[in-house]
Amino acid sequence: MAENPLAPFSFGASGVSLAAMTRLPESPLPMSLPVSLRGLVPAVLLALGLWALAPAAAADCQGQDLIAALPAAESAALRARAGAEPFAEGNLWTATRGAAQITLVGTYHLDDPRHAETLARLAPLVGAASALLVEAGPEEEKALMARVAADPSTMFITEGPTLLERLPAATWNRLSRALSERGIPGFMAAKFQPWYATVILAIPPCAMANMAEPKGLDGMLIDTATAAGVPIKALEPYDTVFKLFGDMTEAQQIAMVDSSLATEDQAEDFAATLVAAYFRGESRLVWEMMRKMAHDAPGADPAEVDAEFAVMEKALMEDRNRAWIPVIDAASAEGPLVVAFGALHLSGRAGVLNLLAEDGWVLAPLR
Repeated sequence: MAENPLAPFSFGASGVSLAAMTRLPESPLPMSLPVSLRGLVPAVLLALGLWALAPAAAADCQGQDLIAALPAAESAALRARAGAEPFAEGNLWTATRGAAQITLVGTYHLDDPRHAETLARLAPLVGAASALLVEAGPEEEKALMARVAADPSTMFITEGPTLLERLPAATWNRLSRALSERGIPGFMAAKFQPWYATVILAIPPCAMANMAEPKGLDGMLIDTATAAGVPIKALEPYDTVFKLFGDMTEAQQIAMVDSSLATEDQAEDFAATLVAAYFRGESRLVWEMMRKMAHDAPGADPAEVDAEFAVMEKALMEDRNRAWIPVIDAASAEGPLVVAFGALHLSGRAGVLNLLAEDGWVLAPLR
């Protein structure tokens, strides 16, 4: 198994910083969503907002890109829907307002050899920046680790019934088997908080061998800034992950475990889809693919699905995006910036790019 059970929250706090926002509605993940969709929420948001599978770190993964496999008419409709959103394509952008300059980087949080080319373009900009802004940097990671050390119950069950006793026998057996395939023995799996078990389930078994020290583009940028003596600042507090999952009831967390298990046989396909879309600069397609799958679920009401998507997008991305804009504005007064965050935060009417445009910044793809 991975040497560090906190690995999904390591380096750049890629899992930590992308999980939540400072203030949340009572139920940020609508439990009325179809089971097939709720099982995808952790995988997608732990990918382009939270998590992702890197092909280089998982050479044995053989998933299919579900978007590429769509029939032509369905693919065209999906792309039309994604394209209707502002800034739907592209991972690298510049923003200028008067003399102020910002380089914006939509990131993918785990390792991939294709990051080297991206880093070569960005390294000179990082070296010349007054600061690198990331969702959470080394100091936030230290604060997270200190929090978990002081209060392990944030991620692990430290007293009372374990998952073995809390879950229905059939659900526990499926979870134990799924986590065992990821190298995590049952006695440890039983101690996971239900939400943390869901995070682990978002990682296909074929990827687990290389999960001990994920770095991704975020971590590479942090290393570059550190080597250049460029200050690293956080866009949000380190504990945002706990605010999301902490506000969910245990029943909601367990429902997400069950939902994730329902999509276990497609884990590699979901991962391959997320990765392919990111490196095409089409992360918005992933969100719209989730919507399509929810619309296509048996008995789904499209209007209800769209309403639930609006709740999720607001809670998991839009409110956080809005909270980042004053942080970016304030930092830009000190000189040129590089700002890096999960690629799913770039697009949309309340995406970071459009919010900056509304704030008077002029946006353009990085050339």
